[in-house]
Amino acid sequence: MADRCYAKKVAIVGMGNVGAAFAYALVLRRLATDIVLIDLDQRRAEGEALDLKHGLPLVGPMNVYAGSYADCADADIVVITAGANQKPGQTRLELLKTNAGIARSIVKSVLAAGGSPILLMTSNPVDVLTRAAMDVSDQLGLPQGRILGSGTVLDSSRFRHLLSKTLGADPRGIHASVLGEHGDSEVCIWSRANVSGIPVGDVMRSRGLTMDQAFRDQMAYDVRHAAYEIIDRKGYTATAIGVALCRIVEAIVNDQKSILTVSTCAEGHYGLPRVCMSLPCIVGAGGVEAVIDAPLAPEEETALRASGAVLFESAKALL
Repeated sequence: MADRCYAKKVAIVGMGNVGAAFAYALVLRRLATDIVLIDLDQRRAEGEALDLKHGLPLVGPMNVYAGSYADCADADIVVITAGANQKPGQTRLELLKTNAGIARSIVKSVLAAGGSPILLMTSNPVDVLTRAAMDVSDQLGLPQGRILGSGTVLDSSRFRHLLSKTLGADPRGIHASVLGEHGDSEVCIWSRANVSGIPVGDVMRSRGLTMDQAFRDQMAYDVRHAAYEIIDRKGYTATAIGVALCRIVEAIVNDQKSILTVSTCAEGHYGLPRVCMSLPCIVGAGGVEAVIDAPLAPEEETALRASGAVLFESAKALL
């Protein structure tokens, strides 16, 4: 596996808060040699590109520029962050239909350029939009593993952060994941949570802490509501999802075979229906290269199926 990327091109569609934060993180991480910014507002894309280019002498050589869908023809990865914001009086279902239409249109435009990039969805609701985009890409001949959503990579990071605060331990040594919907029905997986191989419960007991159901429920609540807390204070979330997207891109461009909780087709796993949701996936140069059907605690599997049912009902609304 490669330790660094060579001639890797990443296209970002959508230069809102998330797209701009991701582009900034991508430049700092130096995960691509070419970064093209695409937005309906061409001047906005040009402004973001100029802002990033002025910092390159302090970071390293990269080709950063504003472009169009034609520039996706030779892109290795296309990250889609574009989507409409909810308008006053607009229902969640109306917003979902609007963003599903946007996602489908973008995928068609990207693939019409003639390439076969990996498509990484991050617009919300990311799981339903990943399914909608996958339906289009399937029809256009893109292998299913080459389209994935950012899923609960960020939620899992939030889970690890909160555990690290509780345990007073380095978050990099904490291994814990969130599966299912990137949303209110997501499932914190306690049965496999560990600190450098030591079960979280054992570490807590050694620190005089109790991992009872009340603690688990509060932790799950805090993970699910983390975005609401940020939005209440600054109006939007962008920075951490930008970092999470970089982690996924890193696994792809360096063919790391990392196990990440990205959103992928869940049908055939854990008895789930035809939805996209986050499962443990091996992510490498081919995108999602495998799904790991690791055993879950019975209550976790039940909750995961309930999450799948929520997503299935949302997806039905788009038919």
